[in-house]
Amino acid sequence: MTSSQADVVDLLVQQHGHIRGLFNAVDSADDVVARQQAFEQLRRYLAVHETAEELITHPRARMADGGNPVVDARLHEETEAKKMLADLDGMKVDDPDFPVKFEALRDAVVAHAEAEEREEFPLLRADNDAKMLERMAAAVLAVEKIAPTHPHPSVGSSATTNLMAGPLASVLDRTRDAVRAALG
Repeated sequence: MTSSQADVVDLLVQQHGHIRGLFNAVDSADDVVARQQAFEQLRRYLAVHETAEELITHPRARMADGGNPVVDARLHEETEAKKMLADLDGMKVDDPDFPVKFEALRDAVVAHAEAEEREEFPLLRADNDAKMLERMAAAVLAVEKIAPTHPHPSVGSSATTNLMAGPLASVLDRTRDAVRAALG
C-alpha cells in the first residue's frame, strides 16, 4: 500500500495486521532455522514500525484534545514491549525460555495495537484532514526505510530521543544485520 492509496490510519492498521501475521509465522515455522528467520523478520518489522509511530503519529496525536494521556499510555506500552523484544533479540528460538517470553511479547504488542486503533487513531482522524493523513502515511514509510532494525529500550520512546539517537542506532543495526547475513 502506498501513501497515495491510504492515509496513515489505514496504513498502520494494515501494518498491525501484518505484525499479527508475523507472530503467526514464527509459531507455524517448520523448523528452528525457519522459526529464527521468521522471528528476525518480526523483530525488524516491529522496531521500524514503532520508530515511525514515535516520530510521526504520536506527536500529531498529542495535538488533539485529550491526546497527551493517550500517547503517554502508548509510549509506556512501547517501552515495555521494546524491553521484551530486546530480551528475545539476544535469544535463540530454541531456548527453553523463548516460548513464554514470545507469548508475553505477542500479548503486549497485540494489546498495544488494539489500544492504538481504539484510542489514538480516532484522535488522528478527528484532528487532521485527509491531506495531512496522507502526508503522514508518506512520512511513516520514509522513516521506516531508515529506522533502527533492533529494539533500543534505553533510548526511550520520545520523538526527540529517536531523532537524536535513531540515526546512529540505525547505522549500527543495519551494519550488524549485514555482517550477520554475510556470515550466515
